[in-house]
Amino acid sequence: MAKPEYIAALDQGTTGTRCILFDHSGKPVIWSYEEHRQIYPRPGWVEHDPLEIWEKTQKVIRQTLTQGNIPNGRIAAVGITNQRETTVVWDRHTGQPLTNAIVWQDTRTKEICDTLALEGGQDRFRSKVGLPLAPYFAGPKLAWLLQNVPAVRQAADRGDALFGTVDSWIIWWLTGGPRGGAHITDVTNASRTLLMDLHTLDWDEEICQILGIPASMLPTIRPSSATRPYGFTREDGPFGESVPVTGDLGDQQAALVGQTCFSPGEAKNTYGTGCFLLLNTGTEIIPSAQGLLTTLGYQFGDAPPVYALEGSIAVTGALVQWLRDNLGFFTRAPQIEDLARQVEDAGGMVIVPAFSGLFAPYWRSDARGVMVGLTRYITKAHICRAALEATAYQTRDVIEAMEKDAGVPLSTLKVDGGMVANELLMQFQADILGAPVVRPTVTETTALGAAYAAGLAVGFWAGPEALRQNWSIDRTFEPTMAETQREHLYRIWQKAVTRTLDWVED
Repeated sequence: MAKPEYIAALDQGTTGTRCILFDHSGKPVIWSYEEHRQIYPRPGWVEHDPLEIWEKTQKVIRQTLTQGNIPNGRIAAVGITNQRETTVVWDRHTGQPLTNAIVWQDTRTKEICDTLALEGGQDRFRSKVGLPLAPYFAGPKLAWLLQNVPAVRQAADRGDALFGTVDSWIIWWLTGGPRGGAHITDVTNASRTLLMDLHTLDWDEEICQILGIPASMLPTIRPSSATRPYGFTREDGPFGESVPVTGDLGDQQAALVGQTCFSPGEAKNTYGTGCFLLLNTGTEIIPSAQGLLTTLGYQFGDAPPVYALEGSIAVTGALVQWLRDNLGFFTRAPQIEDLARQVEDAGGMVIVPAFSGLFAPYWRSDARGVMVGLTRYITKAHICRAALEATAYQTRDVIEAMEKDAGVPLSTLKVDGGMVANELLMQFQADILGAPVVRPTVTETTALGAAYAAGLAVGFWAGPEALRQNWSIDRTFEPTMAETQREHLYRIWQKAVTRTLDWVED
């Protein structure tokens, strides 16, 4: 029988699902991608159809195997990475979702979070879970569903309801669904629920009771790279054979692994729908005093867990999509760079895209987006340039907070994700940081991290050092902006942020 040549990675993101096969060198060989619908029932509400996500997942797997003419026996293992915090509840007997998934960007749980904060404040649970009380996280979303959707409450009371982030949903179906599918999650996704104790890596009974969440709904928490597989794909499933499922990482932690940030002090920033900057802090849990999140970085097999500090930005690539889909400025997202290059600067205007409030380091769910500094001089090109600059400014906000928490200045920033192909953005990012920005050869590092986690578990790669050998630089962007201009622009940005606050009234 032929020796396995590939690791399959499923990257289930906020706007679509990708399947990529990676070879031993960590290079993507063949892939397929499908978008899914974004559902907006009310202002501030964002939902997905879980069945549509599962259907798209099956489709991209089959397309990838067909396009690559991949016979059975060539895939060593499967790894999954996913949009984090997005909350799915389904019936364990039928596999039917009991309602739409509530997406991580959704703000409907603000009232629940505010009520919880009446006792102990926004940091009521932070010493255990590393997170503030915020609508971002999955636990309050699950509490909202139990309180407001009768079908969820009734199924939970019967013991028929299963909860999970999207990794749990996909893995459950891949490994059999109602026919014995594995109901699991990994430490990184569990650390985004507000329900997992960072110290014990288990669900916290007290917090679950306070939120009214039955333990019977919760998945088993497993390492991110599982030498004992979570389960095996079914022969009648999209892979058409039994393959061990051994990797599971939330998307931003997957990018940390894909960028081989295995040493304390190494950081990466992923530019996607939102922006997520993670700093490896090793086996030490570092509480944040600057509005960052303390989270799990990864856990490989039986090794001690590795922790991270994270700065989460809700809207970056989503702002580009908004200009495309809502305002019709262009038809394809990459076209924003050509428009932005038509002008020298943003013409004195600033966009703060607080569509879902402000995430790190502010954590203000009352904020909403603004365009400020508008004059008759402003054109569509200026707005496009300001949209790109907003991503870079928000990244600096997070890095400044991270430097204060970690006590170490940033020397270089490793970047990945769809937006890093935009060279205007990458250069402005280096300029506004005053530090080099390093873009790797393989920019799909989220999927690569899932592949690495799965491959390490089955011996496809010998260990983390072997993965470092795969990493290579495509381009380094060096800062060229004068310090006085850099600080002037950043000061204007900070002023613009203040204009977003206190917009939503109780």
